[in-house]
Amino acid sequence: MQALIFAVKEINSDPNLLSNITLGFQVFDTCLTLRKAIQATLQIMSGRKEITPNYHCYKDSPLAAIIGDSESTGSILMAQILGLKRFPQISYFATNPMLSDRGLFPSFLRTIPSDEFQMNGLAQLVLHFGWSWVGVLASDNDYGQYGLQMVKQEIIHGGACVAFSENILTAQPNRNAPHLVQIIAKSTANVVIVITSDVDFVIVLEEILRQNVTGITWVASEALATSDLLSKERFREILLGTIGLAIHSGNLPEFSKYLNSLHPVEHHHDLFIREFWETIFSCYWPYQNTLVTLLNSSTVQTCTGKEKLESLPTDKGHRVSLNVYTAVYAIAWALQNLLTCKPGTGPFADGSCASISTFQPWQIPLSKCSPSCSPGFRQMIVPGEPLCCYDCARCPQGHISNQTDAVECHPCSWDTWPDLHRIKCVPKTTEFLSFEEPLGYGLTSTVMISSPIPLFILGIFICYKKTPIIRANNYSLSCLLLLSLFLCFLCSLGFIGYPQPEMCLLHQVSFGMVFSLCISCILAKTITVIIAFKATKPGSGLRKWTGVNVSYYVIGFCILIQLFLCVIWLIFSPPFPEYDTDTKPGIIIVVCNEGSPTAFWCMLGYLGVLAVISFIVAFLARRLPDSYNEAKFITFSMLAFLSVWVSFIPAYLSARGMYTVAMEVFAILSSSWALVVCIFVPKCYIVLFKPNVNSRKHLLGKRGPM
Repeated sequence: MQALIFAVKEINSDPNLLSNITLGFQVFDTCLTLRKAIQATLQIMSGRKEITPNYHCYKDSPLAAIIGDSESTGSILMAQILGLKRFPQISYFATNPMLSDRGLFPSFLRTIPSDEFQMNGLAQLVLHFGWSWVGVLASDNDYGQYGLQMVKQEIIHGGACVAFSENILTAQPNRNAPHLVQIIAKSTANVVIVITSDVDFVIVLEEILRQNVTGITWVASEALATSDLLSKERFREILLGTIGLAIHSGNLPEFSKYLNSLHPVEHHHDLFIREFWETIFSCYWPYQNTLVTLLNSSTVQTCTGKEKLESLPTDKGHRVSLNVYTAVYAIAWALQNLLTCKPGTGPFADGSCASISTFQPWQIPLSKCSPSCSPGFRQMIVPGEPLCCYDCARCPQGHISNQTDAVECHPCSWDTWPDLHRIKCVPKTTEFLSFEEPLGYGLTSTVMISSPIPLFILGIFICYKKTPIIRANNYSLSCLLLLSLFLCFLCSLGFIGYPQPEMCLLHQVSFGMVFSLCISCILAKTITVIIAFKATKPGSGLRKWTGVNVSYYVIGFCILIQLFLCVIWLIFSPPFPEYDTDTKPGIIIVVCNEGSPTAFWCMLGYLGVLAVISFIVAFLARRLPDSYNEAKFITFSMLAFLSVWVSFIPAYLSARGMYTVAMEVFAILSSSWALVVCIFVPKCYIVLFKPNVNSRKHLLGKRGPM
């Protein structure tokens, strides 16, 4: 903290750096707790004691940057918050390698190397002395755990082995020290690497003293290697021969003078100086609340204020202090560059510059060959250019990137799809012929309107069944045909809605069976007409075939063939629901896979064969006398039926998604209406509106000579 204050005062007194600009500062104590670190961060961003998210009340001067935290865990949490608004953050002691990720922490900087260098150095140190059997102790925070992983990897890669790796549990008062010391004592490894802070390791040292474990060579990380706490006399026998890595130390003579000038009497309002004085001289100021403790303890030394800071070594404290000092100057020079920026040569849009009094946190200028690739894009190497120079390419279809300067894009899962900006994967839209869709709703309404028509005609036939026109057209077969047409209209409903397994299993089969019954009835009617006409000739042997049994035999035979095909289909390759993710990008088409395309086309082809036979037979019988004019109507109905289904085949093969199902439903409704209109509408017209024609005399009168 004193290094920060000293650097700010030094910059403000320098006429060549930020002239006419005064740097201010505000200090928050995190107390080495994450809660305090987050609370202080939010207070800094809000600009006042009360925390107000997404609001700041800096009236006079903007917030230039934040220096801290000292710990990696706290720095990570702070960087996640500060990075949202691109507030610059410079840590002087956080070494976690994850903080180097500019995608995750876009505004985080530091004046201390990453642990990647330190852990590699610790491993090289071990390998240099030929130690091939070592143990590792690490604190259970980010600093210790990342360091543990990296140092183990480097040691094993170098050909040595790790005897044990244990965690110092920082949440426990005893730091799990009894267990750790037992592990160390039982192990045959004489070298132990320690990756933790002095505050946590000193508790382990106390337990080592208690259990009298000696003969260990300690290899310390930078957080421990230069600690004053571990240079105490009582630990000397245990730590004798300890080696480790240290942060770079610099010579700050003016800062040493500044520290020596500090005194609690002159800064009686500054509690931090009093605490510093107590720590550095191992004494206590006689506060009222500690007076009793001091009187009862003969070993506690009282601070007098006559202690001399000049008598203490000054180089040890300048390691971390130098990092803080450097961080302050980094901010000052960034502001100096902002102050001296000339319009037209600035780093922002159209060469503009930021204002020194109203700059935004994301405006400390960058020097890059290529602009950063925003999320949704990836870096693309430019041939012949350095790696730092690249183009930004949009992520390909089905891929996303959710960080800045992504090297590659990642594919979404089969049931998700990139959003509009290709930053995140969102669930794919499900498509099927729904009852709520306009197309599905229209087809359903058509079915509801159409299906009662055959029943209405059936009612007319029942009411007028004794009239000549009804009797002459095979009343029983007509009734059966009308019922089958009613089922034809209804079976189309099975194609609409979410494709359930049961629906997929039955809708094509039910369609095939119902239409087989329908066309079989038409074929039977046609054959009956021909037999009835031929049987009237003298000496004809067809008189015995004029009963209704022949019609039922024809119908039963035709249906059995279709039933056989459908049963074989359901047994060996039944239809099933399928998720089609390839036809339409970003959409899951839920369809019924027919199982066996061969079986489907055989079923449909058999209906075509029946229709062709019915058409041929009816066409040959079209010139029968008018009283037996059923054949003419059947000819037209089969012609319309075949036209619909011949047109259906190319449309079905070219359609995709729910339109494939809609095409089949449309074909079912169209062909059913063709049969109703061509066969039954003329008869209903005569029965209802031309009763004078509906007479035996009229029918016989129109009959031509035999």
